[in-house]
Amino acid sequence: MSNLTIPNPKSVWVIFNEITQIPRASKKEEKIRDFLIHFAKEHNLSVETDNIGNVLIHKVGTNGLNQKPCHILQTHMDMVCEKNSSSLHNFDIDPITTIINGDWVHADGTTLGADNGIGMAMALSVLASTDIEHPPLECLFTVDEEMGLNGAGNLSPDWLTGRTLLNLDTEDDTEFCVGCAGGMDTVAELPVAFEPVPDNFFSFEVKVSGLMGGHSGQDINGGRANAIKLLAEYLFILKNKTDIRIASISGGNLRNAIPREASAWCAVPCADKELIRIELNHFIHDTETMFSSVERDLRIDLSSYMELKQVIAKKSSDALIESLIKCPHGVAEMNAEIPSLVETSTNLAAISLKNNTIIIETSQRSAVEEKKFAIAEKVAQVFSSIGAKISKGKDYPGWTPNLQSPVLQKCKKIYAELFGEEPHVRIIHAGLECGVIAKKYPDMDMISFGPTIENPHSPGERVSISSVEKSWRFLLEVLRYGRD
Repeated sequence: MSNLTIPNPKSVWVIFNEITQIPRASKKEEKIRDFLIHFAKEHNLSVETDNIGNVLIHKVGTNGLNQKPCHILQTHMDMVCEKNSSSLHNFDIDPITTIINGDWVHADGTTLGADNGIGMAMALSVLASTDIEHPPLECLFTVDEEMGLNGAGNLSPDWLTGRTLLNLDTEDDTEFCVGCAGGMDTVAELPVAFEPVPDNFFSFEVKVSGLMGGHSGQDINGGRANAIKLLAEYLFILKNKTDIRIASISGGNLRNAIPREASAWCAVPCADKELIRIELNHFIHDTETMFSSVERDLRIDLSSYMELKQVIAKKSSDALIESLIKCPHGVAEMNAEIPSLVETSTNLAAISLKNNTIIIETSQRSAVEEKKFAIAEKVAQVFSSIGAKISKGKDYPGWTPNLQSPVLQKCKKIYAELFGEEPHVRIIHAGLECGVIAKKYPDMDMISFGPTIENPHSPGERVSISSVEKSWRFLLEVLRYGRD
C-alpha cells in the first residue's frame, strides 16, 4: 500500500502492511516474533517470551484508567499459507502482495493473512498510541494457532495477570463469539506396494481444481465441494467399469482447510482409453449440476503426457479408492437446540504419497467431547480396515459459553450505543484459543470479536476496510469504558 492508498484507521493499516511483509507460516514464526520484540522495545514497552515462543507485551494504563483491572488483547502470529496452483509465491521468503478493491483488501493469488494479522495490527496500534485511553494492558501474541492452537496450549497458567480477555480473531463485525467447538486430527498412513504397469495400459492424469475451499469449521456446512472426494468419486466410477491402477495421488494442503485441488496419475487398459473421457463428461455434468450455486469455477481435467513405469498393486489401489469414498466428510450432526449451528463435523483434508506410503490427513470438530472422539473413531476405522496405521493428533477443548459474562454484557451495551442495534451473540463451529486459555485460566472472562473477513484459509481471503474502521472504533470504546 502506498501512502496515497492507506485507508482509515491509518495506524492499523500501516502496521498491517508491515506484518504482510514478514513470512509467518505456522511453526515458522521467528521473524514475526523478532518484529514484535523490536516493536515493544522501540516503544519502550516491557516484553517477554515463553519457552514455546509466545510474546507478551505490557503497557501501563492511561491517566484515570491506570487503576482499572488489566485487560488482555489476544491474537495469534501465524497465518494459513494457501495459494492458487498458478502462483509462484514462496511463503518462506516472499511478502504478501496486497490489493485494494473497493471496500476490500485481498492478496494476489494467496491467502492474505488478515486472519489474524489485522487483529495483531489493532493490538499493536493500541500499544503504539499516545492518545488512546485504556486500562493496564497485556497483549498476548501466540504461535502456531492454525496448526492446533499449540501456542495457547503451552501457556503457563501463571503468566497472565489480567482476567478480562479480548480475543481479536472473529470474522464478522456484527458478531460476538462466546463459545466454540473443540477439535482433533486423525491421520492414516497406508503402506502400498508397487508393480510394473501392465502391458497395453494407457496412463493419464485427472485433476480437480478451482474449488472455493475455505475454513474446515466455519465453511463446512456451506455446500462447498471437497476436491479429494470428487477425485475419489470419479476414480470409483472407473473402478467399477475397468481395471484402473493409481500411480500417485495428492490433494489438499492443511488440515483446517477444505481441499480446493486434488489430482492422480492412473493407468487403464488402452482399450478403455475412450471410456475414461466419456465417463468424465458424464461426471462433470453431474458434478456441475450438484454444485452449480456454489462452485462456479470448478474444473476437472484429463491429461496424458507422462509414461508411467509403475503403479500401486491392484488390491491396494482398489482399497484406497473405496476407503476415500467411505471416509465421512462434512457435517455429521447439527445442534439440537440451535438448528443453524453445526455440532459435529469432519474434514477429509489432505492426501499425499511419500516413500511408498499414502498419507491421509483429516480433522474433526464438535461442541461435545464424546461426539468429537466418536467421529474421529469412525474415520479411523475406515482406514484401519484396509491396513493403515492410525495416529491421533493432540485434541483441544471447546469453549463453554457464559451468557452472563460481565465482559459480554459490557460489550453488548457499548455496541448498541455505538451502532444502534444489538450484536449477534454466537457459538462457532471452529477452534478458538479462548477454549484452550479457559482451561488454563478457569476464572478468565473472555469474548471474541473482530472485523469482517471473508473466505479465510483460502486465496479468496479478503478483509473489509469499513469493517476494520468499525471494529477499531468499538475496541477503543471498550478499552475506555469506565472513564465516564
